[in-house]
Amino acid sequence: MKTHKLGTSDIEVSEISLGCWTMGGLNWVNGRPNGWANVDEGEVTAAVKKAVDAGVNHFDNADVYGNGKAEQMLARVLKKLGLKSEDFIIATKVGHFPGTAAHAYEPAHIRHQCEQSLINLQRETIDIYYFHHGSFGDHLEEAAVTMDALVKEGKVRIKGQSAYSADDFERAVPVVKPQVLQSWAHALDTQFITPGSPVSNLLEKHNMSFVAFSPLCQGILLDKFDPGNPPKFEEGDHRKGDRRFTADYLRGMKPKLEKIKARFGSSTEDMAAVALNYVLSFPNLGCVIPGFRNERQVSCNLAAAGQMLSKDDTEFIRGVFAE
Repeated sequence: MKTHKLGTSDIEVSEISLGCWTMGGLNWVNGRPNGWANVDEGEVTAAVKKAVDAGVNHFDNADVYGNGKAEQMLARVLKKLGLKSEDFIIATKVGHFPGTAAHAYEPAHIRHQCEQSLINLQRETIDIYYFHHGSFGDHLEEAAVTMDALVKEGKVRIKGQSAYSADDFERAVPVVKPQVLQSWAHALDTQFITPGSPVSNLLEKHNMSFVAFSPLCQGILLDKFDPGNPPKFEEGDHRKGDRRFTADYLRGMKPKLEKIKARFGSSTEDMAAVALNYVLSFPNLGCVIPGFRNERQVSCNLAAAGQMLSKDDTEFIRGVFAE
């Protein structure tokens, strides 16, 4: 398993790391669904063991994943496996769960959530603490000051910034001064990591690394969904109502995915390896953090470890999804 250093920090993460959003199960925040289908903790435990045995050293979490449940589950799972949490790089985030605060980036709320995340994770320090989005309102300056104080106090090792638009990244980075940025990146959308793009230029200018979530486009790139019988999701699952899981969208993806299969192989492992390594082929990539529910999914993600796509391969993939 290759590791990459994040920014100019001394933190190194496995190129295949794992996202913990699924561990929070069905969930709502301010009346909106933001969870996933519920998971079995026994299956998650077997999955984490499979991952760490293969060299995965980094787990990405957030206070809003199950409103604390995912952080708590990760701590329990590591303990069940006899593993020390401090031997791993644990990231978490603040920003989407406002609690009783008027805005989730109010300094008092950031401090409260940091302390609660430390309790949930059973740790004294958060390795990477992200602002979960770029909608700071009037709180950017004071939020950044609060984060710096948490670093100085030893509660946070390095700062991260997650966001969903180039404008938000460009506004936040000069003030927050993070070591790492996080957003989506997958073969269908590389807007944040394509060389010459605004966010890629930020990464270069400020010596930051990028952590890519949704590198499999939530399973779309694995060709796991049948257009003839599109998936149905429960209330509290954020995918319910997402057009990417409709029959029309899945039907449109089929011929593109068939081209990928014809060149690289048709197994789920083949498809996962292609999708993950495509993202990892971009500059300044620290790691990809696909989600997982069970050992089988982790095994498929691990198929990408130690591989590398040729320039012809990456150009072929780019061409297929540009059609």
